[in-house]
Amino acid sequence: MNNPFARIVEPLDPKQPLKKFFNLSKLEDVRYACLPFSIRVLLEAAIRNCDEFLVKRGDVENILNWREVQHKNVEVPFKPARVILQDFTGVPAVVDFAAMRDAVKKLGGDPEKINPICPADLVIDHSIQVDFNRRSDSLQKNQDLEFERNKERFEFLKWGSQAFKNMRIIPPGSGIIHQVNLEYLARVVMDQDGYYYPDSVVGTDSHTTMIDGLGVLGWGVGGIEAEAVMLGQPISMVLPQVVGYKLLGNPQPLVTSTDIVLTITKHLRQVGVVGKFVEFFGPGVAQLSIADRATIANMCPEYGATAAYFPVDDISIGYLIQTGRDKEKVMCTKRYLEAVGMLRDFKNSSQDPDFTQVVELDLHTVVPCCSGPKRPQDKVAVSDMKKDFEACLGAKQGFKGFQIPPDQHNSIVKFNFEGCDFELAHGSVVIAAITSCTNTSNPSVMLGAGLLAKKAVEAGLTVKPYIKTSLSPGSGVVTYYLRESGVMSYLSQLGFDVVGYGCMTCIGNSGPLPEPVVEAILHGDLVAVGVLSGNRNFEGRVHPNTRANYLASPPLVIAYAIAGTIRINFEKEPLGINASGKKIFLKDIWPTRNEIQAVERQFVIPGMFKEVYEKIETVNKSWNALDAPSDKLYTWNPKSTYIKSPPFFDGLTLALQTPKTIEDAYVLLSFGDSVTTDHISPAGNIARNSPAARYLTSRGLTPREFNSYGSRRGNDAVMARGTFANIRLLNKFIDKQGPQTVHFPSGEILDVFDAAERYKQAGHPLIVLAGKEYGAGSSRDWAAKGPFLLGVKAVLAESYERIHRSNLVGMGVIPLQYLPGQDAGTLGLTGRERYTIIIPEKLKPQMNIEIKLDTGKTFNAIMRFDTDVELTYFHNGGILNYMIRKMAS
Repeated sequence: MNNPFARIVEPLDPKQPLKKFFNLSKLEDVRYACLPFSIRVLLEAAIRNCDEFLVKRGDVENILNWREVQHKNVEVPFKPARVILQDFTGVPAVVDFAAMRDAVKKLGGDPEKINPICPADLVIDHSIQVDFNRRSDSLQKNQDLEFERNKERFEFLKWGSQAFKNMRIIPPGSGIIHQVNLEYLARVVMDQDGYYYPDSVVGTDSHTTMIDGLGVLGWGVGGIEAEAVMLGQPISMVLPQVVGYKLLGNPQPLVTSTDIVLTITKHLRQVGVVGKFVEFFGPGVAQLSIADRATIANMCPEYGATAAYFPVDDISIGYLIQTGRDKEKVMCTKRYLEAVGMLRDFKNSSQDPDFTQVVELDLHTVVPCCSGPKRPQDKVAVSDMKKDFEACLGAKQGFKGFQIPPDQHNSIVKFNFEGCDFELAHGSVVIAAITSCTNTSNPSVMLGAGLLAKKAVEAGLTVKPYIKTSLSPGSGVVTYYLRESGVMSYLSQLGFDVVGYGCMTCIGNSGPLPEPVVEAILHGDLVAVGVLSGNRNFEGRVHPNTRANYLASPPLVIAYAIAGTIRINFEKEPLGINASGKKIFLKDIWPTRNEIQAVERQFVIPGMFKEVYEKIETVNKSWNALDAPSDKLYTWNPKSTYIKSPPFFDGLTLALQTPKTIEDAYVLLSFGDSVTTDHISPAGNIARNSPAARYLTSRGLTPREFNSYGSRRGNDAVMARGTFANIRLLNKFIDKQGPQTVHFPSGEILDVFDAAERYKQAGHPLIVLAGKEYGAGSSRDWAAKGPFLLGVKAVLAESYERIHRSNLVGMGVIPLQYLPGQDAGTLGLTGRERYTIIIPEKLKPQMNIEIKLDTGKTFNAIMRFDTDVELTYFHNGGILNYMIRKMAS
């Protein structure tokens, strides 16, 4: 059947033959011009990959009347043009692929069918840690240690790049995945197989949305879902609502893009955009650079939306040229977008699409701010930081409270560091990190930090030597323009030397704090502070010894490092007093927007992007020297503690097994709101008294060799033991924070893994109870794989973050949701009951199912399989089982 939307246009290049492309805007239906641009890209991708999709639906009007059908579960099979991965999620994906090849072979199929059919780029950026800082050789020493720790993982990834087609590895030391995507990998418009069509992407990192700032529709998915996409399976999603976010006015001179995004994050959390697209429009967008837009789009997971989209405009086209893209290709991109009516003029209100809902922000109302101490949506104006932190000290334990007794609020602990005496108190800054994809991709805030450092040094200010300072740029381009503009030496003088190219502190790879500092924190039970230019500050993520962590712009990171405390009012109190006795205030050294823009225009030029990215795949000599096997099937090493064949496909047969009712399940854990994927599957430090540590010790490893949970995601034995192992876990069954629970048959308090093992040995299924926003945070698939291996059959929550719900579906774990107006409290659930979850023979999306308790109580919940495709995955025991059966048959 012919696609009714295929169109031929005159050639974009007269020297080339005619090119075809799919163009909905050529329909004689004016309503299409009113669709949000993000929906248009989504539909272009659906039509391009599923020629008969709309015809099969039999109702073109349905799709074009998108506002009328958003709540009617109309599915769109979105097949993105590209997939991007980082190593923490990429290693388990390649492990799964290797195991899937084995499984397909056992079932009599061709194992090489397990192979990416769309381009997949894997950027190694999550492995490097801040082991060394404040020294000129920090970068080299950290990179050397990274290879020493992770050589086996890197060899495995190099095998994957050779064994699988369409898989490219960007070596360690190259930069952060999202900045590399923005500056180098993104096409904006694809030119492939005789077609022009919009670039689109999904990634195994939740901040994949950063690329939406350049007009490429993309979002994060779980590694499980990404693997299916790489094998040719479309993502089936319900046609989303699109919230139009109208930006007006101009930012104030002292405001940064970080302040804007933290303001938007709080606003959209209040609006409620989980599962929705957000599209930015209005004249204020034209005031933002692509780096500013990318910063806002990057933090999309923190406000819960699926995508945060900025349509392409002339500023986007200019950015492609600035970053060294081929000019001819950029001009073809522009002409294509003009031809299909997808090049936006934000100052022209007649182009404004129709949205489900419109909210507004006047950029002039944004003030300098931070977010914390435990969540990115908890914005605090810089002018209020001191009093807000002091209020948090005494508040009840929670997102904004530490429950410190009033008589201890001004406690001081003295300690000696490198022969000098210092003091720590509640609010003392012990980590100050310019880090993460969110901000290091933005020249304005990075150069702003550099200019502030220059003025601070010239004014005679310093940073106390015990504060762990670090600078981890998102790409080599950042180092290039910081060096060329002359500010790098000033950053180094304040302790902000380049320590590596990767996520580092933002992902929890902060490295150790000085021992005297740790002893002082523990001795005084102090609420020590980390300040970072990152996107996440969930409990236990940044460092085990920083109970309060604040997100801030790079210039503010330096300011708080100089001050040494969060308990400062910058408007009234000086940053410090120089050797001449002069008080230096923040306003004295804060660079103006005009200063920053002048330096940016002079030093951020196309040549440096070309120079950095021309050699990105070959510049790392250690990577080049790695020797990897060339076999198509991976030879598993039973002695490895990094790479292990997972048990997900053990006993898999071609025949489907009917899902069964879950009978008399115990509750493994009972949670409140905002349980994050960091709580479920931590990425950082492996505690020495944890089940994972005991396992690694039994394999002959010392604590120095433990590395991190993130680095061990290729080994299910470690990751199962690391599930719910976050030291800040708050389980309602226990009266204190910690990774423990009650084993109800015995009444014992055990580590979560040990309790789950006892239940498993006795043949008892398990469930988890939770509140709102369960699974907030990153896209890590181990937050679903881990509970699956512990024997968790279902989760019952008030609401889910999108990616985590999808991951649960992918592993065959049932996501259940309370009916509107109900929760554990209204139903009188204690979690000490046993639960029987009735699974009907005939299932349909989002149906209500019955849950019976051993107390005799019965209630209903929504089974959150949102599409027919997700139900197909469930019947197969998960998405990977489905793909194996499909390939084997």
